Amino acid sequence: MSSDNYVHGYSAIETQRLTDQAQTLTEILHCDTRYPARSSVLEVGCGVGSQTVILARNSPKANFISLDVSESFVKQTRELIRKENISNVQTQQADVFNLPFGKDTFDHVFVCFLLEHLKRPLEALAQLKKVLKPQGSITVIEGDHGSAYFYPDSGHAKLAIQCLIGLQAKAGGNSLIGRQLYPLLRKADFRNIKVSPRVVYVDASKPELIEGFTKKTFTSMVEGVKEEAVTKGMIDEQSWNKGISDLYRTAQSDGVFNYTFFKAIGVK
Repeated sequence: MSSDNYVHGYSAIETQRLTDQAQTLTEILHCDTRYPARSSVLEVGCGVGSQTVILARNSPKANFISLDVSESFVKQTRELIRKENISNVQTQQADVFNLPFGKDTFDHVFVCFLLEHLKRPLEALAQLKKVLKPQGSITVIEGDHGSAYFYPDSGHAKLAIQCLIGLQAKAGGNSLIGRQLYPLLRKADFRNIKVSPRVVYVDASKPELIEGFTKKTFTSMVEGVKEEAVTKGMIDEQSWNKGISDLYRTAQSDGVFNYTFFKAIGVK
């Protein structure tokens, strides 16, 4: 995977969005992610380290190697774990298609929001399976932008989201991959596969999710591709602005936003 495939970019705004996302979704996505003492865990696609810190704190006696293809992200992860006094994580820059580890190295593998950016997700799973010990587990978490629905409804908002889906597809990724985790893991010959949908439902009774998810995670993510979407003629600027405005409109007192993540676990 080239860092060029990351459709969201590597700006300071994206770093903050990833941090907000991880903090907001900690309970929903990671409440049941725990690894035994002395187990070795490979996290691939660690990003800026926000989820790395969560994983390490959930399993303080496990040993993590967290890597990313982006040198910038690896440096940010390294700085964050030092700042947070995390002692059970090592960081490394590497590509999922060229992992610097031998066969049967890790007890567990963890990937979150990685497969959606890859042209060859099945090949990536095959590479991850190689470095996993027999009977070891893989945990994969992905979103699915096709699962987003909201009130008030808006055709402009749907078009803006479709621009993000289209741009990610042009970059070789698939932002609808969440629904495909079970068949992908089956094709990669993992066993005992279990997939659980993690629904993020937001209304005025959940102000922390209004800020953390509707505004700072999802709508911010869509906003980030404005320039490319408009420049490539996927949407005109007026329609784009209306779509983003309508997404923020769902965060008002009478609005509703709903999105589904998928968490899959398989065994080698």
